[in-house]
Amino acid sequence: MKMQYYLLVATLLSLPAAAQETYENARLTDHDLNGTARYVGMGGALEALGADISTIGSNPAGLGLNRHSSIFATGSLLMQSNGRNFANGSKTNASFDQIGFVYRPKMNGIPLNFGFNYSKGRNFNYVLSAAGNFEASNANTSSSQNSQSYIKALLGSGFEKNDPTYSQIDHLYRTSVLPDAKEGGRLYDYPASSFDMLRANTGYIANYDFSFSTNIDERVFLGLTFGMKDVHYDRTTSYKEALANNRGFIDVADERCITGTGFDVTAGVIVRPIAESPFRLGAYVKSPTWYDLRTENATYLENGTTVGGSSKRAKAAEAYDFKIWTPWRFGFSLGHTVGNYLAFGLTYEYEDHSTINTRINDGVEVDYYTGSTYESTSPDVNMNNHTKNTLKGVSTLKIGAEYKPVKNLSLRAGYNYVSGKYNKDRQKDPTIFSPGTYYSSTTDFTNWDAINRFTLGVGYKVKHFSVDLAYQYSAQKGDFYPFSNMVGSVTMKDKKTQKDVEIPFSNTTGATKIENNQGQLLLTLGYTF
Repeated sequence: MKMQYYLLVATLLSLPAAAQETYENARLTDHDLNGTARYVGMGGALEALGADISTIGSNPAGLGLNRHSSIFATGSLLMQSNGRNFANGSKTNASFDQIGFVYRPKMNGIPLNFGFNYSKGRNFNYVLSAAGNFEASNANTSSSQNSQSYIKALLGSGFEKNDPTYSQIDHLYRTSVLPDAKEGGRLYDYPASSFDMLRANTGYIANYDFSFSTNIDERVFLGLTFGMKDVHYDRTTSYKEALANNRGFIDVADERCITGTGFDVTAGVIVRPIAESPFRLGAYVKSPTWYDLRTENATYLENGTTVGGSSKRAKAAEAYDFKIWTPWRFGFSLGHTVGNYLAFGLTYEYEDHSTINTRINDGVEVDYYTGSTYESTSPDVNMNNHTKNTLKGVSTLKIGAEYKPVKNLSLRAGYNYVSGKYNKDRQKDPTIFSPGTYYSSTTDFTNWDAINRFTLGVGYKVKHFSVDLAYQYSAQKGDFYPFSNMVGSVTMKDKKTQKDVEIPFSNTTGATKIENNQGQLLLTLGYTF
């Protein structure tokens, strides 16, 4: 069979789809603005000002500015302003976000601080709802999720179980919807007129950071953090298409969970270049997080077509272990205080998400010199090439200020900007030769734009106790697609004339605009001793 085809947005053969896949992996490399209420209230711009437990995961040198031992705990209320409650997903969620301490022992004048902090680095609670009319973007109404699987069959790709381009969603359609009930092996696709999708995302990434810091003559502050991460991500999806020409419906329900652990190392420095001035410069670097993950799913299809198909229901379930190495992160910061009543902070971070390294577990190797065993891995080259072309470098800007009108009262404000990580002209593709395609059970993806966060805070101290409140509003827009756009043609021989016949195919949809706008109210209780 001779094949000639192309994608509207990206070349086929260079893209993957869902589990262990660029868009799924990118979800794990996002960072929330979270921590103590003081840190959030100042937009996170404390990497040079320091003296806050939340800098343990960004610039641990900030802990070196603590003059006393202290302990802090933070809880919050997270409120989504759009969407609708679905399954176990709710628009309003309570969260325990942080607990940690800094210990400053008395060591004969040696300035050494130890710190530990638990924090919720990523809160996945978000309910996504999207609906669209295919007729509005495609006058021929030739779009549907099942058409994607049909085109793969037409291209002769991905319909053998030992073929990594054969996905779980393909299997559901291939065994229930596409085969004609009367003609056996002959396949048909069913255009849809509209879709409606609901998704409940829940779970978190927990950070467990252990740090020590010191200073040299109160001019140079140094810190090092060893971090452990615990991943718990759950997703419940309901995707339903109304078929064109009143031919019924197709409903796909998907449940997926991703669990695992990771570790990383962070090093930082803060310098006061002028001895007589409180002006500070900060710099830090965070290693990749080396994740060891497991993804599991259970997916169900209900065939409500009125014209064909070989069965009314189908089910697929798989589990897969893999690894991800996240990008390096680099940060630079400025901080300045005026007397004991005013402080300013500015931080810039850069992280190149196109360098995410997805890795395949090859098996257990034996070190014959020591007798120990270890698991060897190799890069998923096809997946990583797609990641390189789909994601890009992300800049984060943090600006914050703190003002004390009286000794024990602090007023804070901040702004936090995170640039978009997705190239606008990229998308998923279901034909990449990768385990990420085989374990795929959904076809949708979202190209999210930049994040804008606005923060306010207030704090009050009474002797050794402190109470801090903060509020942040986060706004983000995105383009949602229920499946990838595929347009082209395939050349095949006509069975009767034995001549080449060009058969066109088209399965396209426009973007559905969605938003992720959330408010968060935080409360931190602290004690200094």
